[in-house]
Amino acid sequence: MEIWINPRCSKCRSAVADLDAAGVEYTVRRYLEEPPTSAELADVLARLNLEPWDITRLDEAAAKELGMREWPREAADRGRWIAALAEQPILIQRPIITADDGHAVVARTPEAVRSVLPQEGPK
Repeated sequence: MEIWINPRCSKCRSAVADLDAAGVEYTVRRYLEEPPTSAELADVLARLNLEPWDITRLDEAAAKELGMREWPREAADRGRWIAALAEQPILIQRPIITADDGHAVVARTPEAVRSVLPQEGPK
C-alpha cells in the first residue's frame, strides 16, 4: 500500500496516523518532492474510478492561473488535465492511498482510510 501525502496537510497527517493505528505496512510518497508521472496518474485515476478534474485542487493559485475551472471536462480533455497535474503536483487532491488489492481512495476521511485496510476474515 502506498499513500501520497503533503506532510503540511492535516488530512494527510490524519490518514498516516490512521494507517499507523491499524498496524498496516505502507510506503509514504511525498508527491510534491517525487511527482507522479502522467502514466502513474492515469493508473491511479483508473484505480480511483475518477476523472482528473475530480482530483484537481481548483482553488490552488496554479489552477487559477491556468483557468482550470473553465477547462472542458470531456474524455478528449483528459490528457490536458493529467499533464497539468503531472507538471504541477500541488494541484492533486490529497492524500491518495493505493491499496494492495488494486483499488485506491482519496483518503480525506477516516472512513475512506478504513476502506483500504485489509479485511480480517472470521476467526
